[in-house]
Amino acid sequence: MPKKATPEGSAKGAAPISSEEAVLLTQKGLDALKDELNTLKKEKRKEVAERLKEAISYGDLSENSEYEEAKNEQAFVEGRIVELEKMIKNAQIIDEKKAHSGKRVQIGTTVKIKNLTKKEDPEQFTIVGSTETDPLKSRISNESPIGSALLGKKKGEKVSIVAPAGKFDFEILELN
Repeated sequence: MPKKATPEGSAKGAAPISSEEAVLLTQKGLDALKDELNTLKKEKRKEVAERLKEAISYGDLSENSEYEEAKNEQAFVEGRIVELEKMIKNAQIIDEKKAHSGKRVQIGTTVKIKNLTKKEDPEQFTIVGSTETDPLKSRISNESPIGSALLGKKKGEKVSIVAPAGKFDFEILELN
């Protein structure tokens, strides 16, 4: 059963999980992982088993490319199932209500920042756990250079961030 977590990531009422094992997720992110796991177990496994059965029927397995492809796909599916099960087991649900309190940047907080170095238009994104990162939807990881530098900061603070592209100064304009 996933553990409830405060935005800071500490578990409530559960055995502690090391920060290396913890998977910080919103409830929506956890539901997506469970859906993927369900699909892999109930549908994809059957599809791969059918492909293996068909490939075996072709005879000589030593030179059977269909068999090799099916075995590789089976290994991928089983590996992904193990990975998802571990992530779900170690999930810590982000309390989004607390994240939206607006006092400090936390996982689940939507932040509007202005790049003072490049003097660009302000950008807005949500800080999420690494498994829910999606730059195209303005969702950045708490482990990214920007995400980790903003954690714990308040509206109006200025932050220097060292990223692969160089050093940048940002101002936090809004927290939601």
